[in-house]
Amino acid sequence: MPEMPSMTGPMWMPTRPPTWLRLLIWHPQPIPVFLVLCIVAAVLYLLGVTTLRRRSVEWPVSRTISFIVGLLLIVAVTSTGVGGYAMVLFSVHMSQHMVLNMVAPLFLLMGSPITLALRALPSTDPSRRALLTLLHSRFARVISHPGFTIPLFLVSLYGVYFTPALDWAMSGWLTHNLMIAHFVLVGLLFFWPIMGVDPSPRRRSHPVRIGELLLTLPFHAFFGISIMMSTQMLNTYFMHVPPGWSVNPIDDQYAGGGIAWAFSEVPTLIVIGAVFLQWVRSDDRSARRRDRQADRDDDAELTRYNERLAALARFESTR
Repeated sequence: MPEMPSMTGPMWMPTRPPTWLRLLIWHPQPIPVFLVLCIVAAVLYLLGVTTLRRRSVEWPVSRTISFIVGLLLIVAVTSTGVGGYAMVLFSVHMSQHMVLNMVAPLFLLMGSPITLALRALPSTDPSRRALLTLLHSRFARVISHPGFTIPLFLVSLYGVYFTPALDWAMSGWLTHNLMIAHFVLVGLLFFWPIMGVDPSPRRRSHPVRIGELLLTLPFHAFFGISIMMSTQMLNTYFMHVPPGWSVNPIDDQYAGGGIAWAFSEVPTLIVIGAVFLQWVRSDDRSARRRDRQADRDDDAELTRYNERLAALARFESTR
């Protein structure tokens, strides 16, 4: 059994170099904020699913699994050795950032928590009315606009790592946890209108949503490449790797840049695949609606279209 990390100050810090086992071993922070929040979110979500089942309303199991996986990913990078080594090694920190910002939000959103809340809460419940008011508010329209979400997403990369913000965030328990929450919230805000699974104040077409995602791809890739090309440390915090670990901070920073670059590809493909699948299903539903309407009115739309063509042909023949 590997030696457990020691406690220094408000956060535990590892005392031995990382191995896969030490990274994956269970070890929550002294004040397990995100573990508790994820447990509360899971309980509330499962209560919503149970409420629907009592009303004989179906809720896809895949959505429940997706939401729970998203929560487990957050716990996996904050309540295990990853959370501790992310306080020492830039590469581990960057892995944690990418999971919190680009992977966990995707699974949480595919769980459709807003839709679940709207269906599970009674129509007279104040919480449901408050949620609907928020969804239709000007505030929601602003924070879901690509002119807000895309710059915010990019600033959370360049603004954190190419300014003293990272040193400030890593300096204490509160600021560190605020940074973690920031990564998750920014990912949720960015992918929320793009995924289009839950209701949002701005409904955009499938090509536009894919375009928004692809717009950020080169900026994200350039971010990772910029870190890899840097010959100096971007911050002072990760310069102090324990000497016995035989880790060069510059080499570790290079590895972190490669991780950021790699993460610009996989989540993008997942989102594009999900949006494209929604697009195909939407077309299928539209086709089925047209077929049902044609059966009800004896294909009146096609009849009107043929009559317009016949009228146009008669008009051309009399010219």
